[in-house]
Amino acid sequence: MFWRIFLYLAFQSVGGFSGWFFARNVAPGNALVGLLVGMVAAGLAWFLVDAVRGVKLLRWLRMGDATTPAMSGGLWGEVADRTRRQLKSRERQTQASDERLQDFLAALQASPNGVTLLDAQAHIEWFNQTAASHFGFETQRDVLQHFGNLVRDPGFAAYFSARDFRRDVTMPGRADTPTRPVKLSVQLHPYSDGKMLLLSRDVTALEQADAMRRDFVANVSHEIRTPLTVLAGFVETLQTLALDEHERHRYLDLMAQQSSRMQTLVSDLLTLSRLEGSPPVGATEWVPVHLLMQQVAQEVHALTEHLSQTSGQPHVIEFDEFEGTELAGAHSELLSAMANLAGNAVRYTPAGGTIHVSWRMLPEGRGEFSVQDTGSGIAAEHIPRLTERFYRVDSSRSRDTGGTGLGLAIVKHVAQRHGAELKIESTPGKGSTFSLVFPPARVKAIDPAL
Repeated sequence: MFWRIFLYLAFQSVGGFSGWFFARNVAPGNALVGLLVGMVAAGLAWFLVDAVRGVKLLRWLRMGDATTPAMSGGLWGEVADRTRRQLKSRERQTQASDERLQDFLAALQASPNGVTLLDAQAHIEWFNQTAASHFGFETQRDVLQHFGNLVRDPGFAAYFSARDFRRDVTMPGRADTPTRPVKLSVQLHPYSDGKMLLLSRDVTALEQADAMRRDFVANVSHEIRTPLTVLAGFVETLQTLALDEHERHRYLDLMAQQSSRMQTLVSDLLTLSRLEGSPPVGATEWVPVHLLMQQVAQEVHALTEHLSQTSGQPHVIEFDEFEGTELAGAHSELLSAMANLAGNAVRYTPAGGTIHVSWRMLPEGRGEFSVQDTGSGIAAEHIPRLTERFYRVDSSRSRDTGGTGLGLAIVKHVAQRHGAELKIESTPGKGSTFSLVFPPARVKAIDPAL
């Protein structure tokens, strides 16, 4: 401001002196008039120069670059410099806000949950990729569309109309099909003048786990209740009726069978509980394959003899030679898995059928244990579910032969803990082949002579 006043006074001084000097030389009597004219002319000149600088500043404010100074010196130069600093500060703040916004949107994009922003009229303002996959949204097509027009689920419509958003609602996802259900948990959270945040979460696995839990409890209850009912009936008979020795022995034998069935079920449940969630087995213990096969053969022959007492015709059991190979893993678990596969083949093969147990080396050093039977076979739609707990293709037949419905579930978990793969091949009417394929790191060839 001081410089501005000083410049104005300098103009006045120079203009007045010039007017006075010119008038004194031309018309000495008009020196005072020349002084006044000179001062007025100098004021107009100062105003013109100042107006030019002001116009230049205005043009810079309209179209200039904040990084380039508009001018230097004077009041307008000071105004331009301060304005440029303010603009640069605002630009830095805007850029920082934009970066924070982009970081926030990137975080929402990375969220495993679907995020959809709705305005007060439930029009879509923004959604992340997870929400797009949940509801089948497309950015170019669905932004600003009404959410209710795109998601036509009666359950969600009732939830939205009730305006009670304290709980979530479960609805089918975009990819939901009868064979592969997809369930979404959706909840609305109001914010900022009627706007809403919609969160969606894929709960298909949780729904399936809950259904499996309910089925598991129901199956265990059924499996235990049946032999308990039989035992209770026999106990009541023994207590109330006068039986001869033969009848007493027969009832006691039947009670022993039901007791053994419950013991087997409890044992399988404990085994499955121990295997589930356990870490992989180390490769420090090496078990000879021929030793495992000897123990499997003993269990299979004992089962065959037991079943042949009722059918009258034993199965034909064939075991290949297994010398020269060792497996790395837990002896008891490997034996349990192999014995379950062989035992299932015996149970599901009609009397007089053939069960062939083999071991062979595969390319790349892998080893394969397989059990092939001549049973009735399994339809293709049942194969993916065979390793589920208590899943049976023919429940009545499995119970008649002493199966608990947990054998293949145990085999699956043993295979996972040993890095092996369970393969199932079956043709209805021709039989089945169950195989465990072990990785090269768990298979070792040895010299039988050593």
